[in-house]
Amino acid sequence: MERIELHFPAGEALPAQALAGVVGSGDLEVLYQPSADKSLQVTVTSSVDGGRQRWQHLFERVGAAHALPAGRLEINDFGATPGVARLRIEQVFEEAEHV
Repeated sequence: MERIELHFPAGEALPAQALAGVVGSGDLEVLYQPSADKSLQVTVTSSVDGGRQRWQHLFERVGAAHALPAGRLEINDFGATPGVARLRIEQVFEEAEHV
């Protein structure tokens, strides 16, 4: 079990909190809470050790495609692939934007 904390510069916060995904075999859940501090604080709790660099790169790719929103992300990972992780992150941002 590993706990990873990452921080990224961010734009405006999204208007609502949101949840995407379910922790289970090969999946993860992502919880977003808006914040006004102009950064995105990410906490990943993962069943897979040694994933800090993978998560760092994943958020760099997401941030290159879209501005990251200010707030906090709590990610509970149970061995999701990078593709599933990115999908859930983008889903939670979309949900928080359109609530």
